[in-house]
Amino acid sequence: MVSFERGLVARDSCANRRAGAAGSGVRVLMFGRTGQVAREVIRRDGDVAITALGRADVDLSEPKAAEEAVLAADVDAVLNAAAWTDVDGAEAEEAAAARINADAPAAIARAAAKRGLPFLHISTDYVFDGAGTTPWREGDRPAPKSAYGRTKLKGEQAVAAAAGPHVVLRTAWVFSSHGKNFVKTMLRVGAGRDRLTVVDDQVGGPTPAAAIAEACLDILAAHHAGRGVSGVFHFAGAPAVSWRGFAEAIFEEAGMDVDVAPIATEDWPTPAERPLNSRLDCAAIRAAYGIVQPDWRAGLRDVLKELKS
Repeated sequence: MVSFERGLVARDSCANRRAGAAGSGVRVLMFGRTGQVAREVIRRDGDVAITALGRADVDLSEPKAAEEAVLAADVDAVLNAAAWTDVDGAEAEEAAAARINADAPAAIARAAAKRGLPFLHISTDYVFDGAGTTPWREGDRPAPKSAYGRTKLKGEQAVAAAAGPHVVLRTAWVFSSHGKNFVKTMLRVGAGRDRLTVVDDQVGGPTPAAAIAEACLDILAAHHAGRGVSGVFHFAGAPAVSWRGFAEAIFEEAGMDVDVAPIATEDWPTPAERPLNSRLDCAAIRAAYGIVQPDWRAGLRDVLKELKS
């Protein structure tokens, strides 16, 4: 049995909301409720109707339940904002991670394709090996170096194989005022300290979850209006920065006097290998949907303001 909750869109004012999805009347079934992007989708203003399914409603480790939810829902589009995101934990539990990151999206995609519903699936920069310094393009060959990356790539491939109207949206370094993320971690560990060491040889584009939510809704609205383009697209913040540089910006914007010293990835070992180059080329999504890269510095200011309030 799947329980559906309607009307989960909070009617707060969103000055930054673009007009793409506003007024579209699109009804979206979303897998995920408490994650960073899911919470931002739920908060979007306008007349987008969100049916948000959390783990208590549909356990994605049981893909059949996800498929049944899509087949039963009275909606116009489907969004998967849920995933196994424990990157290090996936190294020891790859099969379990694959059920959520690959098998469940496959089942959702098949059901959406059967009904002709556009399906947007969120993926990650971890599908690449992180080599070089050039921003990754959608057509570059994936070569994940972690269990998490492998499971996410399998999910991407399954979504495409379902052959329905679909978008795989790869993003990176997500942050918001919700849940666990780098911004909140830096604020916590930096409190009361005057010096930290942060990895300086991993470079990417921090991406506000709010911007991802808006991009997702704009893309689904375009599909609902008959202007959708299927395929893989990249969406990440600009300009590119290292984790150390991002940390320095966080402390500066928050008014915290913390010195951030550099450390190399090899000196900070983790169970899962992190890509050194997480830069994503976002030209294709602009060409297809008119969606531009968000300035993560503006997003950071918004998040810090929200955390203070």
